[in-house]
Amino acid sequence: MSNTHSHVADGAAGATLPDASVPGPAGAETTASGTGDLPSAGHEFVNGVNLTVARSEAEREERLWTEEERLAFWDQAARKLTWEREWDTVHTWKAPSAETRRGPEFTWYAGGKLNAAVNCADRHVAAGNGDKVAIYFEGEPGDREAVTYRDLTERICQAANALESLGVGKGDRVVIYLPVLVETIVITLACARIGAVHSLVFGGFSAEALQFRVEDTRAKLLVTTDGQFRRGTSVPVKANADQAVSGDNEIEHVLVLKRTGDEIDWTPGRDVWWHDVVDTQPRTHVAETFDAETPLFIMYTSGTTGKPKGLVHTTGGYLTQACWSYEFLYSNPDPALRDADVHWCTADLAWVTAHTYEIYGPLSNGVTQVLYEGVPNAPHPGRHFEIIERYRVTSYYTAPTLVRSLMGWFPDGIPDSYDLSSIRLGGTVGEAVNPEAWNWLRTQVGRDTSSGIPMVDTWWQSETGATVLSPRQTDPTFKPGCATRAFPGLAVDIVDDAGERVPANIQGNIVVTKIGPGQARTVWGNPERFYTSYWEKYVDQGWFLAGDGARFDADGDVWILGRTDDVINISGHRLSTIEIESALVVDQGVVEAGVCPSYDAKTGHAAVAFVVPLDKSLIRYHGGLEGSLDESLEEWTLRRDAYAAQLRAGIRQHIGPIAKPRDIVFVEDVPKTRSGKIMRRLLTQLFEGTKLGDTTSLQNEPCIPGINTICREGSRA
Repeated sequence: MSNTHSHVADGAAGATLPDASVPGPAGAETTASGTGDLPSAGHEFVNGVNLTVARSEAEREERLWTEEERLAFWDQAARKLTWEREWDTVHTWKAPSAETRRGPEFTWYAGGKLNAAVNCADRHVAAGNGDKVAIYFEGEPGDREAVTYRDLTERICQAANALESLGVGKGDRVVIYLPVLVETIVITLACARIGAVHSLVFGGFSAEALQFRVEDTRAKLLVTTDGQFRRGTSVPVKANADQAVSGDNEIEHVLVLKRTGDEIDWTPGRDVWWHDVVDTQPRTHVAETFDAETPLFIMYTSGTTGKPKGLVHTTGGYLTQACWSYEFLYSNPDPALRDADVHWCTADLAWVTAHTYEIYGPLSNGVTQVLYEGVPNAPHPGRHFEIIERYRVTSYYTAPTLVRSLMGWFPDGIPDSYDLSSIRLGGTVGEAVNPEAWNWLRTQVGRDTSSGIPMVDTWWQSETGATVLSPRQTDPTFKPGCATRAFPGLAVDIVDDAGERVPANIQGNIVVTKIGPGQARTVWGNPERFYTSYWEKYVDQGWFLAGDGARFDADGDVWILGRTDDVINISGHRLSTIEIESALVVDQGVVEAGVCPSYDAKTGHAAVAFVVPLDKSLIRYHGGLEGSLDESLEEWTLRRDAYAAQLRAGIRQHIGPIAKPRDIVFVEDVPKTRSGKIMRRLLTQLFEGTKLGDTTSLQNEPCIPGINTICREGSRA
């Protein structure tokens, strides 16, 4: 197959790079050396940003980059960071191999030495910005703290000293099982400071999920807390940690932070208190620098089959892409106004979004950001808007599922009593955002900006480490729910199974044809799985298979259609679950919807819609509905079915009759991963009554029994 069409130009979704930019055949090695001058093509760089390219992109002009220009771009981007030693080569690449069943071997900034924690803390103090607020923390109970860069640096030093006193050093793994707290960021950066490899685990995960990660990483230390606050109550945490370390593992100590004051079990010798071990340490620490390819963290991501995959990210390349992409996405376009930036990424700290745009990206840029411990509707659904007003948040980056929840809680719009005038930028991440939710966020949260705030609807993955596709905040126009085009220095394409580019408005597989420095290097302990999961399908081309379906529109912009296994084939028509869900949530009575395929003898697949209604009485009949006139089962069934018919009519109008769900099931919630992605395979398994797959990566696992009961009762419309 010819490679002449195989790469979409960096930052331009429909163009092609010349053959010289195509990776060599499998087994070939390519090396780009390093730190020379930029090509003399009139490029203007400021802080690593190629303004020439950015301007042309804003005007929708295609820009074809040579590989030399692309690597020169990443060379400049890395110079935003502080390095002890400059790199010898920007990038090396050895293509994936079908013969050895191994993914590509590649490096970024080989020979360079730096320290990630120093770049996120110490260097800002050294630059005279020690008194600048790094983190505004707000706990769910209402406790608040403003942490300056000087204080953050000193706390990281204390934690680094503590880790070393516990025998943790370079290359050792540390599993962090904490809520969204300042201490979570402190211990994370302390690991980076001493060269230990951190792996954060969502504080709501089960003991089973935690145990797998402790054992798979062969961690030496587990960091946890006595409990965490959720919806006004204290939720035990330490018991899960105890269960997780009860098996075959290499844990030497469990470091426990006192957050709630709950009574907990204690194992003398193994368990140690944070206030005894960390808070007593000196507030200075001499940081070592590490080679750019030193592992920084292991990020576990759930798959549709098999156990979670531990993706290994390295220090120099990841930090470069996190730092540069944060500035490109969120910093005020006018550098003179950036001191007023207050960033809020609402993700849990264990998610890769938080690693990149809540820890390493903002802090490496010296930005002020918000950290909130709790859920968005405790003690009331306007908590997020209070926080925006209190801290004068300028950029609000969140998940579509949260936006849809806010829409349900505020069907008449956000009350005028909240001052949201500081917001100048909105963003979404996690899965493709429904146009209805996109418009609501843009015009409701951004109501003080005429026509709404700019929206960065980002697409990327745990594997890529940082954003791959997104509109720019300076774009003159926006398309609701469209990820638009690749960032500078990256390239994507949308192809069929044979590797040929698909025409406009035809679904294909999105592939990353030119990776960035933040790309994961391997799967921890399982390099063959790294190959089979991401590189095997297009091994001859050397492309990374993202696993998402996508399409080009007539302008060459990219629309993400969800996981390729989230496609329903009805009588030969391939329909995206995201499209059907989007048509459902247009109805003002729908808070959220998850659509999945189910076997159908006539059509092959049928669509089944799980709908979270605003009217909770639609979910189950209870023999007389509280707060309303009693109604019989027959009357309730007629009312429920009438609403289901209304929803089907809306889908007929927005998509067509072929997309109408065969079954509509009204539920309290739909299962979601911690990143906010609806786990549609579980919906199929629940509906059909088959064995459930892995549920350990869910953020709301307790919803499963209720959905199962409703499905078994046959309560569907």
